[in-house]
Amino acid sequence: MSKKVLIVTYYWPPAGGPGVQRWLYFVKYLSQFGIKPVVFIPKNPDYPILDDSLAKEISNLDIEIIQFPIVEPYALAKRFNKKGTTSMSKGVFPKESEQTKIQKALLWVRGNCFVPDARVLWVKPSIAFLKNYIEEHHIDSIITTGPPHSVHLIGLGLKRKLHLNWIADFRDPWTAIGYHDKLKLGKKAAKKHLALEKEVLEESDLVLVTSKGTQKHFKTKTKNEIKVITNGFEPDVIGRKASLDSEFSISHIGSLLSDRNPKMLWEVLSELIQEEKKFAKYFKLRLAGVISDAIIESIQEYGLEDYLDNKGYVSHEAALELQQSSQLLLLIEIDSEETKQIIPGKLFEYLKASRPIMAIAPEGSEVATIIAETSSGETFGYQEKEALKTHIYNCFRLFEKKALNVHTSSLEKYTREKLTEQLSLEIKKLWES
Repeated sequence: MSKKVLIVTYYWPPAGGPGVQRWLYFVKYLSQFGIKPVVFIPKNPDYPILDDSLAKEISNLDIEIIQFPIVEPYALAKRFNKKGTTSMSKGVFPKESEQTKIQKALLWVRGNCFVPDARVLWVKPSIAFLKNYIEEHHIDSIITTGPPHSVHLIGLGLKRKLHLNWIADFRDPWTAIGYHDKLKLGKKAAKKHLALEKEVLEESDLVLVTSKGTQKHFKTKTKNEIKVITNGFEPDVIGRKASLDSEFSISHIGSLLSDRNPKMLWEVLSELIQEEKKFAKYFKLRLAGVISDAIIESIQEYGLEDYLDNKGYVSHEAALELQQSSQLLLLIEIDSEETKQIIPGKLFEYLKASRPIMAIAPEGSEVATIIAETSSGETFGYQEKEALKTHIYNCFRLFEKKALNVHTSSLEKYTREKLTEQLSLEIKKLWES
């Protein structure tokens, strides 16, 4: 008989975006390894992005799901500033110089009154409810996944009240994440973030992270065991192979926030359009996802608006089709030390799409390492303008010959099923200890 594990997550279908996918697919496969997942989610969440297609992945599975009410400050804040609040909940922050007084006030309130995040009001009532549930159903293991990192405080509270195993899964870092310093934190709030982060790292029985960089960062904060289980891809989600674009499409599938703005790339593309008539005829820049206004403004500044196909947010299924049909897949990481340790989930689906990847990332990033190990494309630093330009032109010449292809390798370890097997082994080690 399978033993039960309680998984506490904020993001779950119909939520869209990458935050939902990691544990959606772990839950899909856990039962194959003798573990029965019980999923605890908010009953009335204010999800910034919706995507009903993700629910298909588990629609036929026998999964116990517990829904519990949540108080959502973002829903209240939308009455005062709907556009700004929605953008903030998606992680899109306007430039400091362009923020309105209301936006500045909302950011200050978000950063200083809701620590660690706006879902913190879900913590205490969830602990009270789950304490009774866990005792009645004899569950001895829980997993919390963040962000939002307030979910980890549910695990912390239950660990202190009950004798159970607790795994804290970090899909992103906590205080080292890119937007943390934009929250207008006062000294008291900043200190509280660090204290809560340390408590979670120290008191959980196991910490899971998605990259070696995050593992290295957390090892400076705790002696607790930290294991890496990356994100991954599903082998056959679409069920058919999408046809390649007839245009020379360079596509970025996923969010592009203000700080992820590769002006070097826009400049290169502008130059190639002016210098090569055939390139101008066939080129298409395709974006799908949440795109900040700053990105669109930069694209317009470089005269690329006529070549832009901005699809906005699309379903996960549609995103996979766009990845397969694109001539070149674009991956952009912020040029900073912090982002070296982050591996975006889209990279693994890019690998599965079997289209050439063109990444712009900091030197020494884990993204560059994986792309090199899998022979899936090329990575360029933010100072390598001429090399990037040459690469794009060479790819275009191959496109003209219908020979722009890639031959990836070493992908099996990134399948969702294989990654869930790793997770199951870690859970069972805790049971045996």
